[in-house]
Order: sequence, then C-alpha cells, then structure tokens
Amino acid sequence: MRNIWTIAKREFKTYFSSPVAYTVAFLVLTIIGVIFVLNILTLSNNPYGMGSAPDTRIITGPMSFMLMLAIPALTMRLLADELRMGTMELLMTAPLKDYELVIGKWLGAFLFILALIGISLVFPLMLNQLVKPGIDQLQMMSGYLGVILASAALLGLGVGISALFSNQIAAFFTTLVLFVFLWWLIGAPASILPTGGDVFAYLDMSSQVYNNFNEGIIKLSSIIYFLSLTGFGLFIGATAVEVRRWR
Repeated sequence: MRNIWTIAKREFKTYFSSPVAYTVAFLVLTIIGVIFVLNILTLSNNPYGMGSAPDTRIITGPMSFMLMLAIPALTMRLLADELRMGTMELLMTAPLKDYELVIGKWLGAFLFILALIGISLVFPLMLNQLVKPGIDQLQMMSGYLGVILASAALLGLGVGISALFSNQIAAFFTTLVLFVFLWWLIGAPASILPTGGDVFAYLDMSSQVYNNFNEGIIKLSSIIYFLSLTGFGLFIGATAVEVRRWR
C-alpha cells in the first residue's frame, strides 16, 4: 500500500506542473460554467416562469461528457511515457509489484479528477441559492456519484491502454476511440435488435450516467458496471506491464 500511495502522490503532483492538466481543468470548468450561466439566464429571462427550474443535471451531465473527452489526455502519458523514456526498466527493477505501479498511476490521476470535481461544487452551491426552496440534495449526490464512478472507470481503461503503447499520441487516440464507442455506439443495437438489446443498453455508459445517476437513481447494477470497467482497465495495465517484464 505504501508503494501505491508513493506513486499516486508523485503523479498527483506531476499534474500541477503539466500544461495539459491545466488546459483540461480550464476547459472543463469553463464549459460547465458557460452552460450553467446560460441555463440561469434562460430561466431569469422567462417572464412567465414557464418550464421547470434548473437542477444539478445541468452540471453533472455536461461534466460527465467533458471528462469522457478529456481523460484520454490525462492518461495517455501515465505508462506510455515511462516506456518512451526507458524509465519503465528502472521501475521494474525496484521492489514494486506490477499492480502497485498501475494502481498508483490510476490513483494519482483519480485524485486530480476528484480535485477538479471538488472545484465544480461551486456551481450546485450557487444554484442552491438561486432556486427556491433549494436543489434536490439527493439528486445532486447521485449525479456526482455517477461522475466519480464514470471517471474512475474511464481512468482505469485509460491507464490500461497507456500500458500497451510507448507512444502518447497512439495511446490518446486509442483511448478516445474506445470512450466514444462506450459512450455513443455500443448502445445503438439496443433499439434495433428484437432480443438481447438489454445487454447493449446496460453496456451503454452514457445511459448509465444520464438515465440513472443524473435522475437520482442509484442502482447496484450501475455501480457494478463502473467498478467492473475500472478493474478491467487496471487488470489490462498490470498484465501489459508483467508481459514487458518477462520479455
């Protein structure tokens, strides 16, 4: 556990000296802020008060989508850069297990995302002051839980793919293609197939986020879905590192 935490702290600090991480944080928070302001202005400019008051879905929905697009940029270098610079060989000679290296890298990125999510809490706090009698606290917690679980799964898959490449660009595009597939494409057969469509609907990541967590619905099956993706990604990463160790 000490090795994992040591690697995680190093990676977490590295993000604060990385222009990519600052760019990702700026873009994600700025776009969420613009969407938030536009929704509030639309409501305030409605003289008849028609339509429902905005809730935290205007925050957690866009944030989930933005993180899906941004996380490949945060994970592409985690292990691919170690391979490119030749420092992976040094890490392999250290008293460090393969899974500790992979989990430590994932945890460092996850802590950075948690910090970003924590900053975004300013938006529901502002919304709570603007909407009477206040926002639905349970829906807010459910929505943010969905963002956290989705981020953990995406980071796990991103770390796993990063371990397969020594080129950051290749890792970035491969990760992005996989995310687009899980977010948009994998659920398409659900509305086409006469039978078996439920499986594809379950594997649809956007559906798990938007139709469950964002609506205040927390299902055990949804939690298992995201945790399984996280574990699968970390397993791929640990296996890739182990294979390189024995080459």
